[in-house]
Amino acid sequence: MKTELVALAGLMFLATYPMRAIPLLAPGMDRLPPRAMLYLRLVGPAVLAAIAAANTLVTRTPAGTQVLHLDVEAAGVLVCLVIVWWRRNLFLGLLAGVALVAIARYLNLA
Repeated sequence: MKTELVALAGLMFLATYPMRAIPLLAPGMDRLPPRAMLYLRLVGPAVLAAIAAANTLVTRTPAGTQVLHLDVEAAGVLVCLVIVWWRRNLFLGLLAGVALVAIARYLNLA
């Protein structure tokens, strides 16, 4: 198991937590226009989807070019996106995507 990324995760938490905590700590956030609240609510899922898509759907060849890579992880991301869009529930989508990949790996399909 690789542990060198744990320190990076801690550093990223320290770098990003203040920006994520501002809506919780700022007075008057509940008085923002509905359009601004909708935007702020959708930033997290949009960033998560972009990171997941970039890390699972695109790979680099030894020559350095980027190619579309479809495998079980990509199917997990797509399942997650469809469920989040359909049910408007990020947790349910993440759970379904992770479950799909875990079951595929357990059955040696991935």
